[in-house]
Amino acid sequence: MDLLEIEDERRLTREEAAAWLQDLAHQLARNNQLQLRQEGLKYTVRVPAEVTMEVEVEIGDDGSKLEIELHW
Repeated sequence: MDLLEIEDERRLTREEAAAWLQDLAHQLARNNQLQLRQEGLKYTVRVPAEVTMEVEVEIGDDGSKLEIELHW
């Protein structure tokens, strides 16, 4: 059972999404933790030196989807 699960879905411009992903990438590269905010609360998630990454791309007539999942 998860102690905490946070889900967030929002509409962004491509540039806003890229900036969010860049911030996440910078945090992963320089820290052993991620800082996430939701509804005014700040969460810190510890990340080990090695993670497993899964990437899934779906291309369809009704839209496309990219999923990136990190787990440890």
